[in-house]
Amino acid sequence: MIFDYCVIGGGIVGLATAMRLLETYPGSSLILIEKEDALGKHQTGHNSGVIHAGIYYPPGSLKAELCRKGADATKTFCAENGIRFEVCGKLLVATSALEVSRMEALYERSRENTIEVQRVSEGELKEREPNIRGLGALFVPSTGIVSYAEICQAMGRRIKALGGEVRLSTRITGIREAIDSVDIAAAGESWQAKRLVICGGLQSDRLAVIAGLAIEHRIVPFRGEYYRLPAAKNDIVRHLIYPIPDPTLPFLGVHLTRMIDGSVTVGPNAVIGFAREGYPRLSVNFADMADYALFPGFWKTVFAHRGSAVTELKNSLWKRGYLEECRKYCPSLELADLLPHEAGIRAQAVGKDGALIHDFLFAQTDRMLHVCNAPSPAATSAIPIAEMIIDRMTQEHRLQVS
Repeated sequence: MIFDYCVIGGGIVGLATAMRLLETYPGSSLILIEKEDALGKHQTGHNSGVIHAGIYYPPGSLKAELCRKGADATKTFCAENGIRFEVCGKLLVATSALEVSRMEALYERSRENTIEVQRVSEGELKEREPNIRGLGALFVPSTGIVSYAEICQAMGRRIKALGGEVRLSTRITGIREAIDSVDIAAAGESWQAKRLVICGGLQSDRLAVIAGLAIEHRIVPFRGEYYRLPAAKNDIVRHLIYPIPDPTLPFLGVHLTRMIDGSVTVGPNAVIGFAREGYPRLSVNFADMADYALFPGFWKTVFAHRGSAVTELKNSLWKRGYLEECRKYCPSLELADLLPHEAGIRAQAVGKDGALIHDFLFAQTDRMLHVCNAPSPAATSAIPIAEMIIDRMTQEHRLQVS
């Protein structure tokens, strides 16, 4: 049997793509292949569970548009599938005069992005959040929280209901494109598909190489380390509490996040991981380390961001330094409040010039489309990202990386 479509990758982007393909082309045959024994076990299952509004992105940018559409689509999907979500809103808190000026620039950007944002004075901030301190804040009322793992399970059920096949515990070992199909191999099994979409996340570069593509980037894993607050402090905040981002730094910074299960997490930081899929603290995979250590772009990006890299590593090793980042806007937190919580790992694409790739990166042939990089917030934007992937598949372009 030759499938009409094969999707490799059971994270939320792969699942949304498979689901939308079957909804767009009813009656098509489709197989989704995932190497783990469950769906959404990596980036999707280890993120903060936030439904973002898109306040950070340049007006008119693709990420801004996808985030706005994605937030609405995610909430609609949850409502249709009985998945609990909460629109609790987010406060971006300024703790210095410099951050106040950055906050004003962010406010103007949000207006251009047509995102509802409210200025909050220092006094109003104390009323809204008695445990938070700052010189002012921006309130984004449309930000929400959800379990993306539950969304993945619902998407998997939807794929099966539409006639698709989902194969778990199946690691791809070979991909070969022919004139009229793509051959996909795993241990002892093989399939053929007229079209192949690969949403490989942390393994996307390796899958592109297996498929014979000449790529000029590598995936570098960045660990996002979190702590969980004691249950007695689950009511310490009413909203999500985020810092005002520093535009000179590559990542957002530590924040307090209410989770859909009622708990509150603190984090994440961003340190280079020693294993792509090693979530415990001391995980090491020498093959993963060799992948990026032998890539010249890695050392260029380390040098370019050496200051923030040292700070992040120090705070990772020194818990009190991590605490001080939190106490900038939540001074009541104590060292004993930072309880262990599982880390997340971000698949960060790095170019050969050392640039951190923060935009979408695709590699496309006649019958394959590789999602080499789906930037944050990919979970929020997964459904419109899937629609964009399907649109790209209808274009008869030869190999291109964009």
